[in-house]
Amino acid sequence: MNPKLKRNTLRFGSTTLKYLAIFAIFFFLLFPVYWMLTTSLKTNIESYRAIPTLWPENVNFDGYISLIKDGKFLTYYKNNILVSAMAAAFICFVSLFAGYALSRFHFKWNVLLFATFSFTQMMPVISRLISLYTIMRKVNLTDTHVGLVLAVSATQIPFAVSLMASFFDGIPRELEESASVDGCGRFKTLFRIVMPLVVPGLLAVGVYSFLQTWDDYLHAITLIRSSDLWTLSQGLKLTYLGEVSDWQLINAASTLGAIPMIFVFFFFQKYMIKGLVSGAVKG
Repeated sequence: MNPKLKRNTLRFGSTTLKYLAIFAIFFFLLFPVYWMLTTSLKTNIESYRAIPTLWPENVNFDGYISLIKDGKFLTYYKNNILVSAMAAAFICFVSLFAGYALSRFHFKWNVLLFATFSFTQMMPVISRLISLYTIMRKVNLTDTHVGLVLAVSATQIPFAVSLMASFFDGIPRELEESASVDGCGRFKTLFRIVMPLVVPGLLAVGVYSFLQTWDDYLHAITLIRSSDLWTLSQGLKLTYLGEVSDWQLINAASTLGAIPMIFVFFFFQKYMIKGLVSGAVKG
């Protein structure tokens, strides 16, 4: 066989296998999303068939209409947005100052502190829920959104602080020394000189925190009791799931619940990926 033809054949085969692998991965990841969407458009009779249909025989929007008319679902949705936004803002605020302090003020416990941050991320959330509930009850923060935000933030701050510290490590100290010579104080230097350079990292922290809080279930089910304060995941579990479930309604709610995550990820993914990658190679 002609060597050039052989190389072209091998290259074509390699490219074909690569695209087949990519297609298989995408199919594996996206098929549940497709099934959720199609089930939300089927009637319950069609959903309970022994042989499922890949596409609704008659597209039905009753599930979406019922949810929009249902005040409870909109309350859960509003609570989820509120808690996620508050948690993201609080985590960004704490990680900005804590990351800067860890990067610029080195002391003998720095290594131990970073090791502690890493250790807390290894522990499963469920292992500390009893202690967390006891502490929150003693300070009267159970059944409040503030308590839920603090609890969720506590699990995410170690990673956020470590990420921001790596970003600050990549900023030359000479910039701050020059600003100090010109009369800028520490806070003025941070906000006017350093902060504009770490905006990608701050956006990465904010997007990560919002997405993680949006999906939270364990903290919400542990700390929140009043139905008017339930978040989306908690409300779906306690209101719509039962022995006999309305699968059209549940999948319609899940589809609507996924919209903010898709919106946030697709509009801010370049900042998130840039932030995570840049933070990983600096310092």
